Amino acid sequence: MQNTKQISESSQCDQAKYEYKKSSYTEIYKVLQTLHQNKVLCDIKLETDDGGVVFGYKVVLASASPYFLAMFTNFSEKNQDQVTIRQLDSSALQIIIDFIYSGKILITEQNVQGLLPASNLLQIQEVKEACCDFLQAQLCPTNVLGIIALADLHSCTTLLTSSELYFQQHFWDVAEGVEFLSLSSEIMVRLISSDEFTVPSEEKIFESVIRWVKHDLESRKQFLPQLMEHVRLPLTSKDYIWKNVFKEPLLIDCSKCKGYVFEVLRFNLLKSEELITIPYDIRTKPRRPGSTPKVILAVGGVGKKGILVSTEWYDPTINQWQPGPKMITRNLFIFRITSLETHLQYVCLQKTFKSWCDK
Repeated sequence: MQNTKQISESSQCDQAKYEYKKSSYTEIYKVLQTLHQNKVLCDIKLETDDGGVVFGYKVVLASASPYFLAMFTNFSEKNQDQVTIRQLDSSALQIIIDFIYSGKILITEQNVQGLLPASNLLQIQEVKEACCDFLQAQLCPTNVLGIIALADLHSCTTLLTSSELYFQQHFWDVAEGVEFLSLSSEIMVRLISSDEFTVPSEEKIFESVIRWVKHDLESRKQFLPQLMEHVRLPLTSKDYIWKNVFKEPLLIDCSKCKGYVFEVLRFNLLKSEELITIPYDIRTKPRRPGSTPKVILAVGGVGKKGILVSTEWYDPTINQWQPGPKMITRNLFIFRITSLETHLQYVCLQKTFKSWCDK
């Protein structure tokens, strides 16, 4: 019997495997760029409304854009070698297609208004975000309203929020410009209704509303009641009301606006009689910009030496209590404390005293 040597399962060599992973696809992209630039093996031509034609590869475009992926897999364009894309500028389309192959894009003031809608349509999120970052860095009083309109149109939420905040913080500089007069009624109402305005007085809001309406009176006077609903006329001075608001023809000719004027009269009457309860609504609520610091004020009290005249305020941003101004008189029964510009006013049982302090 011939002897045979059997190799046990445990001693047998495992089947050899060697996995190699390419560390970079740079070379492939360079080849693709070269082929694309020379229009070699391109299988799709994209034509725009202005007559421009951009060449590409369906598989590459589909891998970079959900828009192209749907077009070349689910619709009739998958069998076509030329497609017309509406409402796109050919130069913007070319820049975006080049970005798909190179991963680089240069955004300028000249091309951003074409690139943003193009990237939004083609769903190239990286380019869209880059455009938004560029526009946010360019915000200034002369362009902020145009950027607001652009951000609103193309659903750029972060850019819309930051540009509206910029507008609110620089309202008077923006409102004096020509661009302000071209705002749509929808955006105008949304902006005027905000509590975040940084303005020296509510009079400026009122004047801006009247100026905007008069710029195109026939088509805009219908929006006056809706806008005046958000103007805090009760917070304007009596002199201003008598000299400007009562004499404004647009308000006299509008029945609903007259109601807002009468509301101012009632509000001032209540204030003059020092009544504690004043009707509270959007027009009697002061605007509070988000940047305005809010503190907790502790007034008076009773200590070991009797009734205190001291005040303290707590700043939550630094988690500290700070000493405040002393009250002029000692009084245990304080009904109300009001912040008025650079001083505090507190109301006691018999009289009203004022304690002045620097904020």
